[in-house]
Amino acid sequence: MRVGGIKVQLLGSRALRRLALALCALFPLAFATPAVADFRLCNNTGSRVGIAIGYKDAEGWTTEGWWNLSARSCETLVKGQLVARYYYVFAVDYDRGGEWSGKAYMCTRDKEFTIKGIEDCLARGYDRTGFFEVDTSEQRSWTVQLTESATDQPASGFPQSVAPTAIPALPKQTK
Repeated sequence: MRVGGIKVQLLGSRALRRLALALCALFPLAFATPAVADFRLCNNTGSRVGIAIGYKDAEGWTTEGWWNLSARSCETLVKGQLVARYYYVFAVDYDRGGEWSGKAYMCTRDKEFTIKGIEDCLARGYDRTGFFEVDTSEQRSWTVQLTESATDQPASGFPQSVAPTAIPALPKQTK
């Protein structure tokens, strides 16, 4: 059959069914979204918080900062599938004072930074800062929640909640 000078072949019912099945099989893929795989941090306090993160990848240790999170907000610090099992976080409460820290010492500075290596921080002109460890258990994504006190309960689905240290009148909690 010709339509406007173009040869057109009509599909038989068997060919039409095959085409319909193939389209049905591909249809869900058109709306598929990639699985979320990020390292997120949520500030569940009433204060503004500054965040720095440390991690080890194929090139060695890196620390990065600062993310500034307003009260009751979240931020993705590492986008995509996590490259390490352990991540290290340091956070400071800008409004009330105090910090979320630990015994894993890494390099930071006051202004925005990406620093390669964690050795000789002071000799290289950086600050030496204690980060707390986050064990992601090799999950593809992870969220840490910063809370104001040990009595705050994390929302379901959030693997880790950490309260600050060095704030008067607030209990100290580690992991």
